[in-house]
Amino acid sequence: MASKLVYSEYGDPIKVVRKESEPIEEPKEKEVLIQMLASPVNPADVNTIQGKYPSKPPLPAVPGNEGVGKIIKDNVLKVPKRLGLVEAATLTVNPCTAYRMLKDFVDLKPGDTVIQNGANSACGQNVIQICRSWGVRTVNIVRARPELDDLKVFLRELGATEILTEEEARTTEIFKSGKLEQPKLALNCVGGKSSLNIMRHLQNCGTIVTYGGMSREPVTVPTSALIFKDVRVRGFWMTRWSKENSDTVDRIEMFEELISLMTSNELQGPVHKMVDFNDYKEALSNTLSDKGMVGKKFILGFGK
Repeated sequence: MASKLVYSEYGDPIKVVRKESEPIEEPKEKEVLIQMLASPVNPADVNTIQGKYPSKPPLPAVPGNEGVGKIIKDNVLKVPKRLGLVEAATLTVNPCTAYRMLKDFVDLKPGDTVIQNGANSACGQNVIQICRSWGVRTVNIVRARPELDDLKVFLRELGATEILTEEEARTTEIFKSGKLEQPKLALNCVGGKSSLNIMRHLQNCGTIVTYGGMSREPVTVPTSALIFKDVRVRGFWMTRWSKENSDTVDRIEMFEELISLMTSNELQGPVHKMVDFNDYKEALSNTLSDKGMVGKKFILGFGK
């Protein structure tokens, strides 16, 4: 028998998600039997359960989009044993999102600058580390908070070039002074005034890519940015990219590079808390609360 989480209607995850048991059959031809070890709870997973996400699976559905497991019967292409559990469990969403945004919109070279808001998020942490490995500088915008100094130390250890609060970013002179080149690329997961704030630092013909909207405020683009700076405004959705590139060389090369960075300790898994599978409601409730917005990933652990 196996345990699973399932929901038959959209709504509050705490109310509609329940745990059930299900008998497991022997795998048939071209099937594998996998024992789940860990599965992170992402904001997109919660939005899907709520019925607010563009992708709506047929109901009843098992929530979740990524994780790591152990092959019990039959063989598949597997990740190296030296790859950490957290890194393996969180491989397919945030690291891939960061990688594709850095790879697909602007031709970044060593010494170039990227600016991002929500820099302490799981994706933001990946952006910092991937950029460091490529020799790209990052200007990282975070919200002011009591533990700001500790957060800055943590992000610098990951490889952040500069860390600024939203307020500091409005008045910073790091670009005008020549300390850093103006960014070629801006990554936005917040929206509202924060997206406008990072957009105005872009160099001419720079690109801003929106992949989230945590403030739930629209992205506003000044007319002057379009006319006089020729700023390019783009969006990115990892789910779409994965569907369109399920069998491409780009996908294979992406995983090879990310896994290589992880096994060489150049790319670490996000700050996280392992939550026992039976306590799944804790992971669901915290993922979109204030606790879930400080870069900590809640991961369901299934035991061994």
